[in-house]
Amino acid sequence: MTTESGTAARRSRLLWLVPAQAAAMVALGLFVTRAPAGHRLLSPEDGVTDGFAERRTPWADSVSEWLSVVASTEVIVGVTLICVLALLVLPGTPRWADAVFLGASVAVQSAVFLVVTMCVERPRPDVPRLDGAPPTSSFPSGHVGASVALYGALATLVWTRLRGPWRYVAAAALVLVVPAVGLSRMYRGMHHPSDVAGGLVNGVATLLVVGSVFLSGRTTRDADGGPDALLPAAPGSAAPTVPAPASAPAARDAGRTGRRAVVVRHPHGCDDDLAERVRLSLDRHGYTDQRWTPTSVEEPCGALPEECAEPGVGLVVACGGDGTVRACADVAAGTGTPLALVPCGTGNLLARNLDLPHDPLAALEEALAGGDFPIDVGRVWGDGLPATRFTVMTGAGFDAATVRDASPSLKARLGWPAYVLSAARHLGDPGMRLSVRLDGGRIRRRRARMVVVGNVGALQGGLELLPRARPDSGRLEVVLFDPRGATGWLAAAAHLASRIVRTAPRVPEASVQPPSGGRTVAGGSLEYFSARRIEIRFAGAQPREVDGDTLTEGSRLFAEVEPGALRIRLPRAPGTPPDAPGEHHVPGEHHAPGEHHGRRDPDARPAARPSRTAHH
Repeated sequence: MTTESGTAARRSRLLWLVPAQAAAMVALGLFVTRAPAGHRLLSPEDGVTDGFAERRTPWADSVSEWLSVVASTEVIVGVTLICVLALLVLPGTPRWADAVFLGASVAVQSAVFLVVTMCVERPRPDVPRLDGAPPTSSFPSGHVGASVALYGALATLVWTRLRGPWRYVAAAALVLVVPAVGLSRMYRGMHHPSDVAGGLVNGVATLLVVGSVFLSGRTTRDADGGPDALLPAAPGSAAPTVPAPASAPAARDAGRTGRRAVVVRHPHGCDDDLAERVRLSLDRHGYTDQRWTPTSVEEPCGALPEECAEPGVGLVVACGGDGTVRACADVAAGTGTPLALVPCGTGNLLARNLDLPHDPLAALEEALAGGDFPIDVGRVWGDGLPATRFTVMTGAGFDAATVRDASPSLKARLGWPAYVLSAARHLGDPGMRLSVRLDGGRIRRRRARMVVVGNVGALQGGLELLPRARPDSGRLEVVLFDPRGATGWLAAAAHLASRIVRTAPRVPEASVQPPSGGRTVAGGSLEYFSARRIEIRFAGAQPREVDGDTLTEGSRLFAEVEPGALRIRLPRAPGTPPDAPGEHHVPGEHHAPGEHHGRRDPDARPAARPSRTAHH
């Protein structure tokens, strides 16, 4: 008898949304066909199809014909079968979840399309048609729905599974197929605009439902590869159980023959399926004594402080997002115990900046095969804010308000794009007056929409907000963001966008300014500083955040760097290209802070074991 984990069972229940999707599409089709003549939403449709028919040219006829073929039933079925077989039989580990997602998207879209056409009868546009009219209803467009299901699914897999700048080009090219097909169907007189919109809605709804079932929370091998143990559970196979708690007799017995690892697990980010694979991966690498502890609101790193107080802990594993990593780093920093990342949160910014694979299990496997490297951490405190460490960024203003107001449900469903929606709500927020003091120097008075202090520089999507930040530089980078008017926003957006697409691995910019000297870009919209200690005071209370966690509002934000305070398990030194020689070394071997690929930052200072004493 087949069994499922609780998470998998909840995902499978989402398949009941398919009948709801079909019912909604039927209702939409009946509205379109039975709407009163001259309805304001549908009245312009005849003008669109008539306009296309009047402006046909031989060249456009050929292009539209080719686009219609790309979305024809024969091509859709053929390409789907080829892609599914490629995902299953090409050398390396088969990607069951990806193959099922792709095939199911096309199949479910087609099934809903057939149900709708059986219930809705709509004639084709009353213009000369360039294709033979099939017996199905004009609503919805089957070509558009099928192109969304196939090419949209492929774009999703390219975006989530591949790495490097070419994934942006490939995903965009696949997505652009859909509007091109829709225009070609209207140009050829086969569909009204509302038919094309109906096909688009059907296809997108299918991807959301099927993706939620087969991709959400899954841990498939990404383009960097991984062992067979990283396989997702095949459809119909028995799902693994939750790892045994640390107090279980089996875990204690295993501790006599293997090294000890403390695994901090965020229960929502790391589901049962991923947790079992983490357990097996650690076991294969010799960590047979595993102590698992879940996070909670009250204990963001679980019982990690108590576990690390016992002797013999050889590794801390953070299974979660940047908030979980930050809480674990706050405990592990200064102890000498290395930290390994299983990035399964919304942003995973530290993992991204350390060039770990996006897939959680692949990131862990590559790290366990590498060595231990020291990286910096930041320490932040202020009024009403006890001293705490951070690994990514801290800030105040626009950025913190965006984090604070991001919908938890949208973050769970969409991931980091939920922050984009939240940011749109704060575009009109007023700026703030503040003063900045770097390394005890002179006070600089500024106005800004937000201020960010970073240990690393890249955000989601490869956006480099702090291009000179490096996690082993012994310094923190600061940016004041203050665009003035539409021109300022455009200049800032153009400058940041120019740093997204890269043709080579990211290498932080070398600073040619004095350590605390500022530089401005984008017409003054962005001002950068670098320092070991930063003191920021605001004219009024501002929202503040640390590594994606909202803090209490306050009028002060102080931060300083702890060079080399955190040992982290990585496949290679931070910033090292994957093919660079000599980037691996055995666990326990150290590089001095600022020493990077045989060169040393002249501003770096020797590592010192940081104190756990809070600043006052």
